[in-house]
Amino acid sequence: MKPDILEVQPQELTFLFELKKQSTCSIQMINKTDHHVAFKIKTTNPKKYCVRPNTGVIDPHSACEFSVTMQAPKVAPPDMICRDKFLVQSTYVPEGTKEEDVTSNMFVRDGKVVDEKRLKVILISPPDSPESSPINETLKIVQKDDDREVKDEIVQKHTSHSKVDEGMEMSKGDAKNVEVIKKEEPMKRKEEVVKRNEEPVKKKEEVVKKNEDYVIQNREFIKRNEESVQMNDMEVLRLAKAVEEMKSIVKGLESNLTEAKATILQLTEEKRSATQEKHFLQGELDLLRSKRHRAQVGFPLLFVFMVALVSLYFGYLLHP
Repeated sequence: MKPDILEVQPQELTFLFELKKQSTCSIQMINKTDHHVAFKIKTTNPKKYCVRPNTGVIDPHSACEFSVTMQAPKVAPPDMICRDKFLVQSTYVPEGTKEEDVTSNMFVRDGKVVDEKRLKVILISPPDSPESSPINETLKIVQKDDDREVKDEIVQKHTSHSKVDEGMEMSKGDAKNVEVIKKEEPMKRKEEVVKRNEEPVKKKEEVVKKNEDYVIQNREFIKRNEESVQMNDMEVLRLAKAVEEMKSIVKGLESNLTEAKATILQLTEEKRSATQEKHFLQGELDLLRSKRHRAQVGFPLLFVFMVALVSLYFGYLLHP
């Protein structure tokens, strides 16, 4: 079975055909899978049609629409039949793939899952066109048939008169029946012609009805897109407000950070000065301790010296 990656609606491209006027139709693609899908649009007559966008990526469970513009035709095709075709290719791609990353090599079936859908081109005439209106065509055919029937009646009358002149015996009642039958025959022919021409009219009415349904679907799709755009606008406004709030918070944090840096520098300077004062006081304290130690060491020697002098003095006094 062929993979069904994208759902394409509608299955055909319908253009309103008018000479020397462009015509545009839109096609919707729906990704019902859980994967990201890349697509590419091709046509058998690229010079005649303009496709936008012709490549892209559709998110899972999302839809995308592409429009096809037919260039202004100069000549109407025979029987309003167009043999141009379009090809919609799709394949799975990894998340994060962008539109500019989509290339033709992605859709080569080299072990990949590639989905292809072919779309036909249908041309319809505008409802107010007198030349292409099916009703007017029917009336023209009926008028031609009427002319032929009048000629047949004249020939038949001429032959009937000639037969009467040649000696054919016919009663008046039979002649009346023959005239009634001859009058009924063209009416029957007209009815058959009208029935034959009602079929293309019905077909074109069905095509018009399909186009109306397609237009209604497009309007609903556009309405849904407008609602989603409005919701996206609201989300964008909310995000903008949130971004402004975050900016104000960041500014406040930056000012607090600047103040904290200034405070840290001030505390660092105070710490440095306190450390210097500490070292200075430590040096003074060490100097005082060294002086005190020297004072304690010198006091006993002086005491010994004084004791020695006193003892010598007393010795001298006591010596006879």
